[in-house]
Amino acid sequence: MIKEKTMSQAKIKELENIINNEYSNTAGIVVLKNGKSVYENYFKGCTSDSRIHIYSVTKSIISILIGIAVDKGYIENINQRVVDFFPDYRVKRGEKTIQKITLKNLLTMTAPYKYNLSTPYIRYFTSDDMVKFSLDLLGGKQLPGKFRYTPLIGPDILSGILVKATGQSVFDFATENLFSPLGITVESNLIFNSKEEQFAFNKATNISGWVNDKTGVNTAGWGLTLSAGDMAKIGQLFLNDGLWNEKVIVSANYLQESSKEHSRWEKQNLSYGYLWWIIDADQASCAAMGDGGNVIYFNKEKNIVISIAALFVRNPKDRLELIREHIEPLFEN
Repeated sequence: MIKEKTMSQAKIKELENIINNEYSNTAGIVVLKNGKSVYENYFKGCTSDSRIHIYSVTKSIISILIGIAVDKGYIENINQRVVDFFPDYRVKRGEKTIQKITLKNLLTMTAPYKYNLSTPYIRYFTSDDMVKFSLDLLGGKQLPGKFRYTPLIGPDILSGILVKATGQSVFDFATENLFSPLGITVESNLIFNSKEEQFAFNKATNISGWVNDKTGVNTAGWGLTLSAGDMAKIGQLFLNDGLWNEKVIVSANYLQESSKEHSRWEKQNLSYGYLWWIIDADQASCAAMGDGGNVIYFNKEKNIVISIAALFVRNPKDRLELIREHIEPLFEN
């Protein structure tokens, strides 16, 4: 028994050397096996209370919120047309493609947009109404159905749909129906008055909140801060088939649909569900992935969840490699 413990400690030390040397922007890692915490550690001066900007992992949270809204009847089904949620939005004359785009197209990244090589990030970030800004760019000459990954400009339409459908802010709807039941605290809405404030937010580890634009709509493709422990709870919700403390948070059917392939990024050879990446369909293994190396990973066959909170760096080393080659094998038994 002592020998096994010593071997385990040696392997953990080896893992942490790899993290410190090759993944040095890691802020925190939590591993849940069979629903119990088997590893938790923090780096870069962070703790379990640190809140990290999770970037595109926010999209996967939005996906769950859409599922909850469908379960509760706020949204009839995900095949509804996007324009039907915005009856006051004036579609330009001659615009036909936008009329065909559905909620499912947004969830599976198969909606076309009018911008191509030059993504108008500056205009997006300085826009007072990010939903309208995104709607104005939705559509174009291509028909819906082809995968197109849109990291920022586009997902906010889903936030607008949640607001229109539920009559609540995304923040309030998420707090009531997802965060509070799971014991996750997101303290407040956040709004930036300058690019300096936004840059400071991206580096911070002590801000708990969710960014919203000046109309009060929360961002869908970025802007949420969570702890590594919070992220692990989201992964565990999938392993629990939507149950938490014997209460249904989101239907098992929606989570199953979320975590199977609906589209594919051929260039990267990656499968996509409902704003979740499909890592291994045979093992029901999926991940939410955000800039800097923020990840929520779950594997239903192995009954394991691994969450990584990471501070932003450009071109971070692949966290899935860290997870599948170095972390997951330590806790398979």
